[in-house]
Amino acid sequence: MNITAIEATGNVSLIWLAVAIPLLSAGLLLVLGKTAKAWGHWLGVAASAGALLVGLTVALDLLSKDAADRIQNVTLYDWIPGGELNVELGMRVDPLSITFVLLVTFVGTLIHLYSVAYMSHDKDRTRFFAYLNLFVAAMLLLVLGNSYLVLFVGWEGVGLASYLLIGFWNQVPEYATAGKKAFVMNRVGDLGMLLAMMTMFAAFGTVTFDGVSAEASAAGEGTLLAIGIFLLVAACGKSAQFPLQAWLGDAMAGPTPVSALIHAATMVTAGVYLMVRSGFIYAGAETAQLLVAIIGTITLIFGAIVGAAKDDMKKVLAASTMSQIGYMMLAAGLGPIGAAFAIFHLVTHGFFKAGMFLGAGSVMHAMDDEVDMRKFGGLWKHMRITWATFGLGYLAIIGFPFLSGFFSKDYIIEAAFVGEGWQPWVFGTATLLVAGLTAFYMSRMFFMIFHGTPRWEQSGPNAKHPHESPLLMTIPMIVLAIGSVGLGFVLDSGDRFVRFLEPVTGAIEHHDPVIPIPVIIALTLGLVAVGVALAYVMYVRSEVPVTAPAANSLVTAARNDLHQDTINESLFMRPGQWLTRGVGISDQSVIDGLVMAVARSFSTVGRGVGKIQNGYARSYAGLMSLGVVVVIALALLARI
Repeated sequence: MNITAIEATGNVSLIWLAVAIPLLSAGLLLVLGKTAKAWGHWLGVAASAGALLVGLTVALDLLSKDAADRIQNVTLYDWIPGGELNVELGMRVDPLSITFVLLVTFVGTLIHLYSVAYMSHDKDRTRFFAYLNLFVAAMLLLVLGNSYLVLFVGWEGVGLASYLLIGFWNQVPEYATAGKKAFVMNRVGDLGMLLAMMTMFAAFGTVTFDGVSAEASAAGEGTLLAIGIFLLVAACGKSAQFPLQAWLGDAMAGPTPVSALIHAATMVTAGVYLMVRSGFIYAGAETAQLLVAIIGTITLIFGAIVGAAKDDMKKVLAASTMSQIGYMMLAAGLGPIGAAFAIFHLVTHGFFKAGMFLGAGSVMHAMDDEVDMRKFGGLWKHMRITWATFGLGYLAIIGFPFLSGFFSKDYIIEAAFVGEGWQPWVFGTATLLVAGLTAFYMSRMFFMIFHGTPRWEQSGPNAKHPHESPLLMTIPMIVLAIGSVGLGFVLDSGDRFVRFLEPVTGAIEHHDPVIPIPVIIALTLGLVAVGVALAYVMYVRSEVPVTAPAANSLVTAARNDLHQDTINESLFMRPGQWLTRGVGISDQSVIDGLVMAVARSFSTVGRGVGKIQNGYARSYAGLMSLGVVVVIALALLARI
């Protein structure tokens, strides 16, 4: 795998502007505050568009070069010159990072534009756009850093921005709590990242991608296994993978454009990026690589089960993200054969998931912020553009033939069936079954929102008046829907995207799956058809109750996120509380008690000595006489 970088020249050397522009805009908007209320949101849009322009210019420059020259470093200055550790603040432009730059800035700019209308009545809109710009800048620094340390700065910036945006409406206590929950659970993942960097420095004396890659080929498997597991913990926190996935559903408390940005282009994709970027680590640690695939498989199934039971449409989309990222993590754990397909699915998923989140926001805009799908139905007649754009995203994610998801997800399913022993049968079967389950729960959501009998109040004081959203909201949805339809075909044509990524992911070695590919495709499409048909019978042909009916234990567990919060509280929160209380009691009883006992003993002695100092000459003469007698007695004893 060739990952040696050369110094950047030409337009590539200006890539730092992609980070600097939105970062500067965020700072200005935060400083100016309400004085920029009339135009601040347009500055936010322009900053994101400016970063997109820089990314496009650099991408065109990169495409004009030979594949061997498409990995370039941009050194800005010496950041940490100290002892054996010397870290530059530098950026790395290569096919992987520029893919993320284009995805983040293109989808991010559409979300900024949508937000101009969506947040038009919010009195803190300027602050909202400042946070959006900060989010984009941090994510771009994360993917452009040329070392794990620079990546970590962006990693933390993304965590901070997500905390600020999820809890943006922090006057609502549960929204503020959701922001804190995301922040705390991501810090658990950050511990993994820190341990990975410490292990790298201890073993290799460097944390740059080039340095670690060069040393990893000669390192022992134990070292690489430790680094690989620590990096996996970090990825689980940031990408909401099992067992650190509990924050993602609650993060829906933030404004809907935030959900679109987090789920489609930025935060949750960072873990997949980290796994693919660290391919040279996992190439030498098969056990760690297998763990990545196992975690991806568990999350893939977990998210699909939860998504099938939720009635909150945003939480269905959140569970869907968890499951689709599981597909990507599983693929990343398959080595070069899956890494490129993971990024392929990440890009197409960015378009159809962002489109569906913005569509959900459009439905909320029309239905007075209602999110319960049981109170919708028949909206397609009132919101034709939202119905069409959301529908194309829905068809793409279930893998409808020749739409974007059909190309990207099916490649992962085929790759999962490659290998020896139990792995292809377990991984492949899981991806196949979840394809059918995905078709069921996404069809359930689409039918419950847009089809069937209307279930909202159509008269009286609580009557709803659904209507289509303004152009500033529908235009981004239309653009994303076009990508949901055609992007997969364009990227797949001639294997151009996978070939483009080869300098980073390595060349794909074609192996035959344990089941013939035509059979895998037929099984996948068959299960998808079953899932769609089942949802149609249950939610279009049958009456949908406005209140969720009683259900069996599995459905009840799925409605409660498979009791993940209860498990976390039992395993981690309460033992932690007991531990801190025990430490507090020990501090008061043992440490403070010992110190106070010593102090009291000296105080007692002091009071006794003080009584001798009574001011009477007879007492002092008596004491002196006693002292003389004692000294004489000791002298006589010494002579004996």
